[in-house]
Amino acid sequence: MIYYLTKLLISASLIVAVSEIAKRSSLLGGLLASLPLVSLLAMIWLYVDTGSSDQVIALSRSIFWLVLPSLPLFLLLPALLKKGLAFYPALLISVIAMLALYYLMLAGLRRLGIEF
Repeated sequence: MIYYLTKLLISASLIVAVSEIAKRSSLLGGLLASLPLVSLLAMIWLYVDTGSSDQVIALSRSIFWLVLPSLPLFLLLPALLKKGLAFYPALLISVIAMLALYYLMLAGLRRLGIEF
């Protein structure tokens, strides 16, 4: 139970740190958020929990392919906000677009014979 709570505390602290740092500096907040800290923590937790390098390999490959369709969110959201769209509708549109790109990426990867 202590191990689970430690994982939860570290993971939640990362999210809080990004939001607090971003209040003071969008550059530093963006730098921290852009680091693959969540992915690294997930790989560490997975390895500690399972001892399986194969599961870490599979997770790492999945992260690589699934990061790509998430990147346009970071271009579309600010573009919609600059056009004057309110935050929540802009966020919703950006997330829907990202989900559509996830679907297209997964369909494309399946056609190429890459399975998860």
